[in-house]
Amino acid sequence: MSEYEFTISLRIRHPSMDPQRVTQTLGIEPQHTWKAGERRRAPAGGELKGVYRESYWMGRLMDEPQLSSSRLSVESVLMQTLARLSHSRSFLEQLQAEGGIAELHVSLFAREDFRLELSSQSLALLGRLGVAVALDVHPQPSNSVSPSQAS
Repeated sequence: MSEYEFTISLRIRHPSMDPQRVTQTLGIEPQHTWKAGERRRAPAGGELKGVYRESYWMGRLMDEPQLSSSRLSVESVLMQTLARLSHSRSFLEQLQAEGGIAELHVSLFAREDFRLELSSQSLALLGRLGVAVALDVHPQPSNSVSPSQAS
């Protein structure tokens, strides 16, 4: 198997939900949040024109990019995450019923071709929980610095 580095985060969007409720329900500390109707802010903290149209919550599920191995892969972390999220199934169902979206965001950094194989079990669990998956693939030339070396 070719090596790749990856990170996974959970992103939730909702028409009006208070992001604190997401934090309390999931027990995951967020990196970014805002509530629908609050004044928009720049990444540096300054105010922007307008207000947020929807609530947003994002929590990292990994502290830093991880190198794939025979024991650690996107697939294995995905299954661990889904097992954890299955305890919040009723919350995720309510989120979806109210027009919200839960998404696992996977960033992949690779120097070579590699293969991801998502089992039917993980895909079925994603469907039952109403969780989407977004993959961002970042090919890197072999002479570039990896994300873990850059930090």
